[in-house]
Amino acid sequence: MTQILKVGIVGYGYATATFHAPLISSVPGIELLAIASSDASKVHAALPHVTVCESPQALFARDDIDLVIIPTPNDTHHALAAQALAAGKHVVVDKPFTLNVADALDLIARADAAQRVLSVFHNRRWDADFLTVQKLLASGVLGRVTHLESHFDRYRPEVRKRWREAGGPGSGLWYDLGPHLLDQALCLFGMPQTISLDMAMQRDNALADDWFHAILRYDNLRVILHGSALVAHQGPRFAIHGTQGSFTKYGLDPQEDALKIGVRPGDENWGIDTQPGQLDLLRASWMQQSAVVSEQGDYARFYVAMRDAILHGQANPVPASEALQVTQLIAFGKLSFTEGRVVKT
Repeated sequence: MTQILKVGIVGYGYATATFHAPLISSVPGIELLAIASSDASKVHAALPHVTVCESPQALFARDDIDLVIIPTPNDTHHALAAQALAAGKHVVVDKPFTLNVADALDLIARADAAQRVLSVFHNRRWDADFLTVQKLLASGVLGRVTHLESHFDRYRPEVRKRWREAGGPGSGLWYDLGPHLLDQALCLFGMPQTISLDMAMQRDNALADDWFHAILRYDNLRVILHGSALVAHQGPRFAIHGTQGSFTKYGLDPQEDALKIGVRPGDENWGIDTQPGQLDLLRASWMQQSAVVSEQGDYARFYVAMRDAILHGQANPVPASEALQVTQLIAFGKLSFTEGRVVKT
């Protein structure tokens, strides 16, 4: 293994152009060598020094590629990852890991047999607001936490012509934004005892779910995960309540919007969330209110950790076994919605 991690990416869509390519390019010790795409001119316009392979299989066959990134439509993740592992590559799959638990277990077994690192791009573990929530809960300042509400709402009233909204396997908001919120809940609290999910298609001409509301039960704690495409005036991103007070945070992490306009990790103000949260704590007979400045977010930390996991044997930043739990909860949620009942996990 070289001391430079050589990377290839399958496809040059939104996820590659916005997240993977710029993040990889910002990390020392990683080199993006090739992208599999049917549109070489599009790739070369943005990345003139990257080789374009005509197919994923041509990319997998290259001896100079150590790590393959798979940010493709959700229903292709399993097949492409299996081929990349068979070719001896380490693999990062974009979220959601796979569309079902059997496929996730199959990929984990293949990676173990091949002794390759298999990871899933749960980048929102490095959101500024989520890192702040993790630190706040670890401090115990809220006392015993009884309620956490996590919203990922947008206002996108027009149904766009893209696979995420087309109604095919793996489309819809539960598969798109649900994995982010589920992974964050798992990082904070582990696997819930039960899950209850409601979904709907609320926009005109919708072909896939564009609204979901999930309730996760942990003893006396309730975690509510909610996503919608029809929220013009957004409420809190996080609302957390405990026996000693509450924390409220408005606004989404700024990194995706920054990446879309060309800001990169290491640039001034990268990962800085300028909208503080609010902490309300019980002090004797009165409530003390204070602002909470967010931790600095940094999606590039995922690829720093991937570099170190592959080259230096350090920890996988998102082990496939953890992504498997997200896949399980997605499936349990769908079962809950289909059968109209609370499902034990």
